[in-house]
Amino acid sequence: MLESISWDGKLFNRYAHGYPGHSYYPEAAVFHRGIGSLDLLRALRNSRQAQRPLSLALQLPINRVFSQQRESCSPGAFIAYLECLEREIDRIGCHLGAQQRVKQFHLAGGSTPSADQLHKLMSHLRKRFSFLDYDEGDYSVDIQLPHSDWTTMGRLRELGFNHISISVPDIAAVTGGALAWQDPRHIRSLIDAARTLSYRAVNIDIGYGRSWQTRESFARKVAAIIELQPNRVTVFDYAEPPQRYRPLGRFAARSLSDQQDKLAMQRLCVEQLGRAGYRYLGMGLFALADDDLVIAQENASLQRNCQGFSRHADCDHIGLGVAAISQIDGLYVQNSRDLQAYQAQLDMGQLASWRGLRCGPDDRLRAEVIERLTCDFGLDIRRIEARFGLVFREYFADAWPALEQMQRDGLISLDEASIAISPAGRLLVHSVCRLFDRYNGVSRAQSVSLAG
Repeated sequence: MLESISWDGKLFNRYAHGYPGHSYYPEAAVFHRGIGSLDLLRALRNSRQAQRPLSLALQLPINRVFSQQRESCSPGAFIAYLECLEREIDRIGCHLGAQQRVKQFHLAGGSTPSADQLHKLMSHLRKRFSFLDYDEGDYSVDIQLPHSDWTTMGRLRELGFNHISISVPDIAAVTGGALAWQDPRHIRSLIDAARTLSYRAVNIDIGYGRSWQTRESFARKVAAIIELQPNRVTVFDYAEPPQRYRPLGRFAARSLSDQQDKLAMQRLCVEQLGRAGYRYLGMGLFALADDDLVIAQENASLQRNCQGFSRHADCDHIGLGVAAISQIDGLYVQNSRDLQAYQAQLDMGQLASWRGLRCGPDDRLRAEVIERLTCDFGLDIRRIEARFGLVFREYFADAWPALEQMQRDGLISLDEASIAISPAGRLLVHSVCRLFDRYNGVSRAQSVSLAG
C-alpha cells in the first residue's frame, strides 16, 4: 500500500485538471434547503440511542467573514460570537448522551481567543460533551503564528490538545519584489515546544502557485520545512485550498502562477518530501512513517470525512459555528454561512441549520467507493458487491470505459475484483474518484435501487 509515489508528467498533463477535492462525498456544493433543524434533531436522537462516539469540530470566526459582512472582528463582535457558540453547544449537547465519548476534536478558525476566552469555551464544551481522558483522543487546533509562542503551546496542552496545525503562507514583499514567509526560527520554536510538551503530531500547511513564488524559492521553503521535521506536511494549490480555508475565499486569479509553474512546484515538493522519508497519504497530506494516520492506512482503517483524514471511522461528526457541517450517519447538515443569520437563529432559540443532504442508497455506495479509493489507493470490488448487493461493472457501466482507459495510461490496475491506484497515479486519485461522483463526475449511471 505504501510504495513510493512517482511523478509522471504525461499523466499529469492528461488528468491534472479541475478541482482535486473529494474531501468527503457528497460535498457541500450539492446541499439543499430541504434539510433543516428537525432532520438534525432526529439524527442526534438516533446517534444518542445508538451510543455512537463523536467527532467535534468548532469553527471560530474568520476575520474575512466579518469584513465581508461589514463587521469588524472587534472584541465585542468576537465575544458575541463566542456567546452564540455557547448557546449552540447547549442546544446540540442536550440531545446527545453522556456515554458518547468525544474521540476527535478540532478547533479551527482565523481569530485567536484570549487565554480566558479559550478556557471558558473549553470548559463549556466539557460540561456538555464527554471528552476522553488526557491524551486518549485526537484533539487538534489551528494556531496562528503571529499570536503563538511557548506560553500558547503550554496553555493549549493543559486544555487537552495534542495535535497542532500551523499555516505557513508566502507573503509578497511590499517593495523590492522579494519573497518573504514566516521566520522558520519561530516555527522551530513552536515545534520544539510541541515536542517538549509531548504533543502527538505537528502539521505544517504550505501552499504553492502564487504569482510571486518561483520554483527556486518554493524549493528552498520546502527544504526549510523538512529540516524542522514536522510529523505531517499538507501541501495545497492556492487556487483550491483545503476545506478549512474555504471560508477565506479563493485567491484572485491575478495572484496565481501559470499551470506549468504550479506543476513544477508540486513536483519539486513531492520529490523533496519523498526523499526525506515522508509517506504520501493522499489529498496533499504527507506524514512520517510512525504517524498515527500512516499506521491507520497500513491497517486499512483510515477514514475521511468533512474534516479530512481520521483514524476514527465509527464517529458521528458534529460541527459547531458559522458554516460548520455535521455528518451523522447518512445525513449532512450545514450551519448558515452568513454570520448575522447564524447569530439571529441562535438568538431566537433555534439551531443554526441552513441546508444539507440526506444520502440515499446510491449516495452511500458512491461515498464508500470514493472513501476507500482516497484512503486505501484501491478498492475491493468484491467486498463492495457483497455489501451493496450489486454487480459493480454493471452498476458503474458508464464509468467502466474511462477506468479501462486509465489502466491503459498506467494510472490504475483494473480487473473484475479490484481497482489499484499505481504509484504514478496516487497524486491523481481525485481523477478516479470523479468517475463515481454522480453530481460532478463523468459517470451518469442509472439510478438503481439498492434497498432490500
